[in-house]
Amino acid sequence: MTDGGAYRVIFETERLVVREMTEDDMEALAAILKDPEVMYAYGHDFTDGDVREWLCRQRARYAQYGFGLWAVTLKGSPFMIGQAGLTMQPYKGGEVLEAGWLLNKTYWRRGYAREAAAGCKRHAFGALGADRLCSIIKADNAASIKVAESIGMTNADEFITRYYGGDMFHYLYAVDKYAARI
Repeated sequence: MTDGGAYRVIFETERLVVREMTEDDMEALAAILKDPEVMYAYGHDFTDGDVREWLCRQRARYAQYGFGLWAVTLKGSPFMIGQAGLTMQPYKGGEVLEAGWLLNKTYWRRGYAREAAAGCKRHAFGALGADRLCSIIKADNAASIKVAESIGMTNADEFITRYYGGDMFHYLYAVDKYAARI
């Protein structure tokens, strides 16, 4: 715990607790964001300053929107194994509500990303009352495409977007509330 109080839990799944990130998560967050294998889709090496900025940006999102990227922990442990959550992302002159996920590679291939993404979808359609949920995924990110498809998303668009490493080909995966099994 940090900031003088308890972690704010957003939702739980069968194996996971998804909660707001705090200062206590800085080391675990750095292990994720500074790992080139985990962050290859961003085309950018993260520094300690970038990690701090990332955490500050999430906490600002919590204050502004009531959501952002949250810490993913295993039930019974406060240790952050990844992040998943909801953010507003620019898309073709507007914004879309996006579900995103990143896990420490130690926890890959165990179904945690899918479980967290499904929880994010339930939260978006339930607690937030959203009508549509998207994921913007780099075209060669097969693992994230698989996660998106596993929660009912389909490829809705293809486009070029700019990230740290330059222009990159992306897909917009999406699912509508009324077409989704929540």
